[in-house]
Amino acid sequence: MPHAPPLGALLRRYAAGSALACEPVEEGLLNRGYRLRTTRGRYFLKHHFDPDTADPASIARQHRATERLADLGVPVAPPLPGRDGRTVAVVGGHAYALHPWIEGRHRHGAQLSPGQCDRLGALLGVVHACLEHVMRPPGEQPSPERGERVPWAREPERAAPAGRTPRAEPAAPPQPAPPAGQAAGRRRRSESAEATAPAAPAVTRAEPTPPAGPGLTAPGRAPDAAPARPAAPAPSPDPADTFALIDDLLARMRRHRPTGSFDELARHRLLERRGLLERHADRRPPHGGPVGWVHGDFHPFNLLYRGDAPAAIVDWDRLGVQPRAEEAVRAAAIFFVRPDGTLDLRKTRQYARAYRRTAGATPRELGAAVHRVWWERLNDFWMLRWHYERGDTRADSQFAASSALAVWWTLEYDAVCGAFTQ
Repeated sequence: MPHAPPLGALLRRYAAGSALACEPVEEGLLNRGYRLRTTRGRYFLKHHFDPDTADPASIARQHRATERLADLGVPVAPPLPGRDGRTVAVVGGHAYALHPWIEGRHRHGAQLSPGQCDRLGALLGVVHACLEHVMRPPGEQPSPERGERVPWAREPERAAPAGRTPRAEPAAPPQPAPPAGQAAGRRRRSESAEATAPAAPAVTRAEPTPPAGPGLTAPGRAPDAAPARPAAPAPSPDPADTFALIDDLLARMRRHRPTGSFDELARHRLLERRGLLERHADRRPPHGGPVGWVHGDFHPFNLLYRGDAPAAIVDWDRLGVQPRAEEAVRAAAIFFVRPDGTLDLRKTRQYARAYRRTAGATPRELGAAVHRVWWERLNDFWMLRWHYERGDTRADSQFAASSALAVWWTLEYDAVCGAFTQ
């Protein structure tokens, strides 16, 4: 087995028995996971391999956050403590954690019913609300009593009649103006939004790493105090930087051998995106909106279902302070993207209504987040950078749908905003 973990040294740190079988778990682009069976049960062994997220203190902070979320009734899988009470085991300079094995399966948006889309949005909204509670500095708010539950599994919201705003929602304010030339763009939709993609698009990750959060105190205490909000939200991508990146990627692509269909699609999308950015450069959004604690990587491969219900949200490596509504929009753009690069707007609307209800987010906040994530997508080429700069092709299968989505989103800007705000 490649990259076999040091099972003997690891299991001596836990009361988990002796290893009987250990198999790699294929999902995941950055860290490594293993399905572990021992004389005492089944576990998930995580090797925190990615240097950006492998700091033991940061991992311990994430672990403590999931423990407190579990106390509130959020479906998570907190790690198991070792014999010394610690949840991070460092062996040979590498950090590992042992979690209970959660039986379940991943589901993309196409596999979710309308009610499950409602439940998904409600779940993310409650995650954001609960993170604000558990990540508060000690003394700012009393910790909840152990066993206190959060009723996140609410009944699906009833759909409002066509043309009306749901009764519990305020009327949506005016949204950012659609990109110039949108009407003409719609007429060219069939020409520019065509792409080939796998039947179930996989994980999409933003390249920047969320900022680190607070440290961790001794076991049994709340996370240490940290700046509750960053000094200033990160600026939106500068198209001048993107133009330089496009030129660099095109040059790398021309030198790449052998060439194939991926290179042809990459060239088409790079030139197409440059044209879109030239037309819409004046649409660059301002700094981000309201920020808060977020999961940081909420997508289908980080959510396990048991039957029809979510069983566990996993992979909290990117826990940090970010604009919350933007995580909600990014998640929808992953869950509900179709193989041709379009969004299922009906399911997106169901999800967004439930998110707004449970997170307390306003339509205006979601509308601004849609605009920022749209701009982010227009300037985002992380999959091509992996392919041409690193020689890493693991994300290649996602490129067709992801790159088509940026184009379709530009053409259907009003409709996408409406799905998140109405």
